[in-house]
Amino acid sequence: MSTDDQISLFNFNSDPEPTSPPVPQGFNPELIPTSAKIPIPPGTYQSMEQMKVHCNECQRCGLAAGRTHAVVGEGNLQAPIMIVGEGPGQTEDETGRPFVGRSGELLDKILASVHLSRHENVFIGNVVKCRPPENRTPTADEAEACKGYLLEQIRLINPKIILLTGATALRGLLGIKQGITKVRGQWVERDDRLYMPIFHPAYLLRNPSRDTGSPKWLMWQDIQAVRTKLDELISGSEPDEEF
Repeated sequence: MSTDDQISLFNFNSDPEPTSPPVPQGFNPELIPTSAKIPIPPGTYQSMEQMKVHCNECQRCGLAAGRTHAVVGEGNLQAPIMIVGEGPGQTEDETGRPFVGRSGELLDKILASVHLSRHENVFIGNVVKCRPPENRTPTADEAEACKGYLLEQIRLINPKIILLTGATALRGLLGIKQGITKVRGQWVERDDRLYMPIFHPAYLLRNPSRDTGSPKWLMWQDIQAVRTKLDELISGSEPDEEF
């Protein structure tokens, strides 16, 4: 693939600001624990819409104070692959959507390179649903306060494969404290699911080289391995083009 096909990092469309989701019939957010000291029990939510309602009212940690929109997630609710990021940035907070802007464009291109789509085969979420100030890394307490939501999302979607983009997702879900560069591309099996740590798209934007051994080259190996593994689980097509 020639460098002329390099993804444009500055031309992307902004989606209109989302409206607040309607409150599902029979759902009372006040019954859900709002203190981070009280865990969110498995089976709390019957739908993602219920979770969206509560996340936009949640006060389980201090991130709520700076929230414009909770960024709960986006994609196919029956997706075989779930991607877990760190937390919303400014654009995500403004739009209520995960992985938008330059990182989102690159993620979409990575997925498309192996014939995957965030709207068809993938669900995308984050460790924390509210933007940390100045886009800093979420603290351990913030991640723990929000973990119940993420676990409920995994339960509702029931993906076959979970991709962990970056060290925060790796620690939050698997408890692995090693750096992402040491464990990326390795399969980890937990609770009948397959996890793979991968580089965050923002990291790839800062390291655009495609030379052998570069982060972008390694990402291409990893996403092909993901496609191959998915094809072993369900029928699908083979990867045929680089991003």
